[in-house]
Amino acid sequence: MSFTFIVLTNFYPAANQAMQYAAGLAHKMQAQLVLLHVKRASLFDPYVFAGDNWRQAELDAEAPTAEVMRELVDQLPVPATVEMATDLLPTMAQSLMARYQPALFVLGRPTEEAASGDQVSGAALDLLRAAHFPLLLVPVGSTATAPPHHIIIAADADGFRLEEKGRFAQQFLTELGCPVTVAHVSEVEDDDACAAALQAVHNSGLVDRNQHADLRCFQHAHASAGILEAAHATRAGLIVLLARQRSYLGELFHRSVTAKMLEHSTVPVLLLPAVDVPVSEATNERTDLGGEAEGLLY
Repeated sequence: MSFTFIVLTNFYPAANQAMQYAAGLAHKMQAQLVLLHVKRASLFDPYVFAGDNWRQAELDAEAPTAEVMRELVDQLPVPATVEMATDLLPTMAQSLMARYQPALFVLGRPTEEAASGDQVSGAALDLLRAAHFPLLLVPVGSTATAPPHHIIIAADADGFRLEEKGRFAQQFLTELGCPVTVAHVSEVEDDDACAAALQAVHNSGLVDRNQHADLRCFQHAHASAGILEAAHATRAGLIVLLARQRSYLGELFHRSVTAKMLEHSTVPVLLLPAVDVPVSEATNERTDLGGEAEGLLY
């Protein structure tokens, strides 16, 4: 499988760092890059009433921007294509998926001081997360190198299955060829839940059973802080989070943990879409411990 990464980019530091990080990954994996430049990200088309003539006029006015983007491509160590659009809409994201079949979308995360409510990257992140696309978020100022030298996978004790859009991940992790650690965070010491977390990762196919993965467990009242502690303790260069569809209340909690991770992590975060696997469908059933002490949802 040949990978393609779509990078949301502009001329500012966060996007530039995301582009350079994606280029480092692509160079290692002989992947293709698509540099996507948009002015807005929205659920609704602002030209739905004005018509495509106005949209085309706005695109035509961006000819100088497109020329500079093409110059950026010439400076990259891997092949890249430039895509210019006025708006990143759900329909456009689906169209990009169909045309390029990308492994993931790559976005930069600006500093808290530089972030603003109308920033394209924030709106794009929300839009792409809602559509369950695989995402790689690169925080500006991160010292993490691409490719990473160590990866942690944050996992709880519940079984999961990667959605179709995220099934590239096993080959992705294998081709990176660096050590992998499964990190489990719980409020109390629970060896059974730790072992179940490792088993869940293997059962999902995210890490092949023939590929060694270390297991590290951390006790913390807050899942996001525990995962960040795990990343620091293992000197990880990439954190893998599972974006699972859950019940309404479970999804609210899960999204809050994910949001904190995306906001505070100093190393890149790979967000993979996944679904829960009922115990009856698990490859190896484990005894139900009952209650909520098995682990924290990610």
